[in-house]
Amino acid sequence: MLEKIFGKVEDYSLVEKALTHPSYTKELNLDDLLSYERLEFFGDSVLKLFSSKLLYNTYPDYPEGDLSKIRSILVSDNILAKIAFQIGLDKVIKLGPAEEKQGGRKRESNLACSLEALLGAYYMNKKYTEIENFIKEYLMPFAKDIDEHFEKYNAKDLLQQYTQGIDKTLPIYRTVGIIGPAHKPVFEVEVEWQGKVIAIGRGGSKKEAQQNCAYEACKTLGVF
Repeated sequence: MLEKIFGKVEDYSLVEKALTHPSYTKELNLDDLLSYERLEFFGDSVLKLFSSKLLYNTYPDYPEGDLSKIRSILVSDNILAKIAFQIGLDKVIKLGPAEEKQGGRKRESNLACSLEALLGAYYMNKKYTEIENFIKEYLMPFAKDIDEHFEKYNAKDLLQQYTQGIDKTLPIYRTVGIIGPAHKPVFEVEVEWQGKVIAIGRGGSKKEAQQNCAYEACKTLGVF
C-alpha cells in the first residue's frame, strides 16, 4: 500500500524506522535511534508545511486565525490515526511485546506518530509531489468537513469553556461501555457536569467518543 502511494525509494531504511515504535527498540534492547522518534520530529514539520500550503491555496479569503484553527484539528492524532487505518498502517507498525498486548496497534498516538515519521522518511527520499498528493487525497477531505462543522471537532474545548464560565468546574468523562468486536471496538462515554450526566456519545476510540459526547452535551446546553 505504501509503495502504491509513495512509490519506490532509494533509502528504505528510513521507511523501516518510521514503522518502528520506540517500545520495539527498548523491549528488544536495540539502539533507540532505530525507532521513529527522530523522523516523527521531522515529519511533524513536513505535515504542517504541506497542509499549510494546501489550506492556504484552498481558502484564499481566510485569515491566518481561521487557517490555524482548521490546521490544528487537521493534524491532530485523531485525524491522523483515521488516515493511518485507511492505509493499513496499523497492520505493519512494529511494536514491542508489551505494547502489543496493551493494544498499542490501535492506539491513536502510536499511529499518528508513525504516520508523521513516514512523511519525514519520504521527504528525505525527495518524494515531495507524492507527499503533497497524499495530503490532498487523504487529509483535505477532512479539512472541508472541519471548516463546515468546526464545532463538532472542537466540542470538548467549547464545553470546557462553557462550564468554567458558569461555575469554574470541568466536565467529567467516563467510559461506560465497549461494544463490538475486539479488532473494531466502539467506546461509549458519558459526560457529567454539576452532578448530572448531560450526554452520552460513541466512537471508535475514547477520544472520538468523548468528542462526540461533548458535541451532544453542547447541543443540549445550547452552547451552539
